[in-house]
Amino acid sequence: MSNQNIKEKIEINRENYDYYNPENLAFKAEPGITEKLVRQISKDKREPKWMLEKRLLGLKIFNEKKIPNWGPSLNELDLNKIIYYMRPDAKRNSNSWKEVPEEIRKTYEKLGIPQAERTALGGVGAQYESEIIYHNLKKDLEKKGVVFLNMDEAVQKYPELVKKYFMTNCIPINLHKFSALHAAVWSGGTFIYIPKNVKVDIPLQAYFRMNAKKGGQFEHTLIVVDEGAEIHYIEGCSSPTYSENSLHAGCVEIHVLKNARARYTSIENWSKNVYNLNTKRAIVHENAIMEWVNGNLGSKITMLYPCSILIGKNAKTDYIGIAYAGKNQYQDTGCKVYHLAENTSSSILSKGISMSGGISSYRGLVQIKNGAINSKSNVRCDGLMLDNSSKALTFPSMDVHENDVKVAHEAAVGKIEEEQLFYLMSRGLSEDEAIKLIVSGFIEPLIKALPLEYAVELNRLIELEIENSVC
Repeated sequence: MSNQNIKEKIEINRENYDYYNPENLAFKAEPGITEKLVRQISKDKREPKWMLEKRLLGLKIFNEKKIPNWGPSLNELDLNKIIYYMRPDAKRNSNSWKEVPEEIRKTYEKLGIPQAERTALGGVGAQYESEIIYHNLKKDLEKKGVVFLNMDEAVQKYPELVKKYFMTNCIPINLHKFSALHAAVWSGGTFIYIPKNVKVDIPLQAYFRMNAKKGGQFEHTLIVVDEGAEIHYIEGCSSPTYSENSLHAGCVEIHVLKNARARYTSIENWSKNVYNLNTKRAIVHENAIMEWVNGNLGSKITMLYPCSILIGKNAKTDYIGIAYAGKNQYQDTGCKVYHLAENTSSSILSKGISMSGGISSYRGLVQIKNGAINSKSNVRCDGLMLDNSSKALTFPSMDVHENDVKVAHEAAVGKIEEEQLFYLMSRGLSEDEAIKLIVSGFIEPLIKALPLEYAVELNRLIELEIENSVC
């Protein structure tokens, strides 16, 4: 299908994301977090003792640690008002859309998930509030030994594998206050295991949807790509707009073993009352490759810095990210890379767009340890401001403890030049059309890295944000 045909076929309606259902819950916790609630979540999921112990440790550390104060202000986030656990009145983990309650199914149909599953995906998981309500994997991938499960189900079916990797050396429970919170109340999410030398050439996807007011979502994604294997995994997120604050504090852990390759693509389109405090990390072994493709254009505040820990010789990571900040939004995003072995390499490309008083900032760290000889890192972060009231900031950090390395950093922050607008408008474009064209060129590296259908959707969503800001 040509680009033009896809553009004509995909119509993005912002109401599809802001649409919400009346609450229909089997269980809704009281606001706030208690040991009683943590124990109830674990009991509901029939978890082994070791997982309950992890949860209780997370609660203890959460109560001890302070809220981060080095980035965007979180003063308006009242953690005592968040509802940490909500079970929809729906069958868990169905493998048929017909078994999903009609009002929930219609929400996912508006978002295009069943259609995408039929045409472009190898498997789909769908989470609604705190529970996975749909999960399915194509039979040919099952026959190859690919495991693609709801995270809750994985704890039951693959306890030793989950115990080995779940919040151990990739995302430690005590990493920060919100990783500890996540450990205490996590629910749902995705578990993927790709066997040795199996290459999954069509993406797997999970879509996470918050519907209720003052809700919290804490899905856990754990991906293990065994030696010589390959996977592309896509996550999408959205929620309707309310006046009350909501919280998203998921975790993504990826283990890329020797000679393996993983690509993680995320399009996060939370509503503008959501605090998106997500944690994503990967451990990359010898000759392995980890690729991050990140798009952020929703939420009130986002603090998100996908991290690659290069522990094996010749390990490599690439990061491409874009963030759009409109009115009353602060997108604080970036990337972290730890070079711990020789001949490791990293490439980071970050693009930030801000408009109508929004703030978009790049915050990143590249650390090269002593002994990581012949390591290479290239960082480029660009900020584009579409008016005089917005901000584009960069906070890069380089921590190099080895001489025999190559490290480069470039940063550019600026506004759309009047000469560019004048030139395009002299060719018959309106100012609005000219701005959209300039923005499309600015984000082209990310668009190229996305599957075609998702690239068109992201482009259109940013266009809609610009249209709404101009109107």
